[in-house]
Amino acid sequence: MAIWFKTDLQMNDFIHFGKNTMGEFLGIEFVELGDDYIKATMPVDERTKQPYGLLHGGASVVLAETIGSIGAFLTVDPELFQCVGLEINANHIRSVKQGFVTGIARPIHIGATTQVWDIRIYDEREKLVCVSRHTVAVIKKKH
Repeated sequence: MAIWFKTDLQMNDFIHFGKNTMGEFLGIEFVELGDDYIKATMPVDERTKQPYGLLHGGASVVLAETIGSIGAFLTVDPELFQCVGLEINANHIRSVKQGFVTGIARPIHIGATTQVWDIRIYDEREKLVCVSRHTVAVIKKKH
């Protein structure tokens, strides 16, 4: 059973949220939407590397927060609620020098006022690169 608010949700319904954002600048692209997960890729290039030529840990965190935040948003009625990040952490497990990384976000908890998302980032060999947990506040919009 799908966790998304909109029962007929398609990729085209939300990919425009990344326009003119840090995610677009870093080359983050949403590539898959499952019943209980959302997946995006990010290049490992001059925009996302640190001075040693490795994927910057901060870029991994941007990927994780981008996927987790969009995932959270897709579970609520956007007319009534907005989702904002409260906390994010990341454990960097393996370095990456080139290619792409893929992040997969799944909810741990979807509550009325908070959500917690698990984001795992993999390299092109499907080796785990980073594990992140993102906590989101669900805020009622003022009308």
